[in-house]
Amino acid sequence: MAATADETEEHTDAPGSVSVPRRRGQGRIALAVSVFGELLITAGLVLGLFVVYSLWWTNVVADRTAHKQADKVRDSWAAEEDTGPGALDTKKGIGFLHVPAMKNGEVLVEKGTSSKVLNDGVAGYYVDPVKAALPTTGKEGNFSLAAHRDGHGAKFHNIDKVRKGDPIVFETKDKWYVYKVYAVLPETSKYNVKVLGAVPKESGKKKAGHYITLTTCTPVYTSRYRYVVWGELERVEKVDSERTPPKELR
Repeated sequence: MAATADETEEHTDAPGSVSVPRRRGQGRIALAVSVFGELLITAGLVLGLFVVYSLWWTNVVADRTAHKQADKVRDSWAAEEDTGPGALDTKKGIGFLHVPAMKNGEVLVEKGTSSKVLNDGVAGYYVDPVKAALPTTGKEGNFSLAAHRDGHGAKFHNIDKVRKGDPIVFETKDKWYVYKVYAVLPETSKYNVKVLGAVPKESGKKKAGHYITLTTCTPVYTSRYRYVVWGELERVEKVDSERTPPKELR
């Protein structure tokens, strides 16, 4: 079948050369492929920038905020303020969490587990749906905490490195609370609040005691499930004038 005038055009490279018909449809397809390719490249760049923002820049911003808050906490301790960290109504922070296995330094602990709190690069203790038992009260219960695993400081990013027998230390103005990890739950429903109970039975405990629970999202880069680490209080040490840390942190 002969091509119509709309489908072909005569193309001459030079005088005396043979005219070769070229289909306009092929040119349109090539143009469409080129535009689509450019769109894919642009989309890839945008996605890459978003990943950099989510996993790197938010960490930078959160760490800066956390450091400023931490400095305020330690300054208030040095000033011996009666309303400093440790008070239930403080908005500065109640102390610092140290988990050597995570290799994340000291983590400021504040009230609440909302994104507004955790996005500042801190760990937060639960007030809802279960109320955490603060060790500073001396009462039995579960000192349950949460922190981000990725982005916004990612303070619990290496929670999967924590093993049974590892220490968890909570530092306040006057005391060091030294816990020992006794159970790990790599995955559970994010709606499973039983892991935060005063007696965390899913960890194997049946009697009241002084427990600590660390929770965060899992798998990495998702929030589908929760990763849980349980510890039990081994001892309490008074803070000396030089703030010498327990042997577990030396």
